[in-house]
Amino acid sequence: MKTILAHIEPGPGLDSVLRCALLVARQFESHIEGLHLEPGQPDVIAAGADGFIAAAPDLLAGFEREMRERAERARRAFEAFASEAELEPPHPGSRGPSARMRIERAGQLALGSIGRVFDLIVVGRPQRDSVTPSMAALEAALFESGRLLLVAPPTPPTALGEHVVIAWNQSTETARTVALAMPFLAKARTVTVLTVTGATVPGPTGAQLAENLRMHGLTCSAVECDPRGRPSGQAMLEEAAALGGDLLVKGAYTQSRLRQMIFGGATSHILAHAEMPVLMAH
Repeated sequence: MKTILAHIEPGPGLDSVLRCALLVARQFESHIEGLHLEPGQPDVIAAGADGFIAAAPDLLAGFEREMRERAERARRAFEAFASEAELEPPHPGSRGPSARMRIERAGQLALGSIGRVFDLIVVGRPQRDSVTPSMAALEAALFESGRLLLVAPPTPPTALGEHVVIAWNQSTETARTVALAMPFLAKARTVTVLTVTGATVPGPTGAQLAENLRMHGLTCSAVECDPRGRPSGQAMLEEAAALGGDLLVKGAYTQSRLRQMIFGGATSHILAHAEMPVLMAH
């Protein structure tokens, strides 16, 4: 995890995104690239008296001013964070954590393509009644980057990765996430493979995964819990917290995203309610 892309959106959750990025950077001596994405020019038009359609200059000017102000707030927040954490910009031959900021006008969906050359992408968990952190950016990173995603909870964590809990549902998506998360698992003091009864697809059991991870030299155990009427995502979060986990590993959208939007699902619940950092991939 030598290169971390942190999505910088002014507003709720930004402190937690920066804190999560810093905790990882200190573990792996990583570089943190702060990225603020400005939206492209909006399609604002007005009809003149002669019937011609043209851009509305006043609205466009207001949009440009707002984007500049948001970008400046993002830059100031990142620079204050880097200064407090004593992170210098990277330079040839430098060792240890580093940080720098970039601003691009590309829109939130570009996070997926930009993130393809980083080892980890850190985003904030979307929050009810707030447009930031952006669900569109999170899903772009999840579906388009091919990389591991770290979803930061609303409140900055004090620890990350000492006790990793794998929410194992036996799926391809979670198997891929476990593989991508191996650097975190290797540094963990302990790893627990958690299976919620009835919330699985056909595949290897949690005990089989734990046995395999122990062959990698990890301290790992497997537990299975009864949901007791709880939705599977709620059971995963509550049981992971009860186990003392400080990082949850979960494959995203084993069921289709559309189905989860309509009927709900573990991924949707976790993205709405997680209070601990979550590693995800699809």
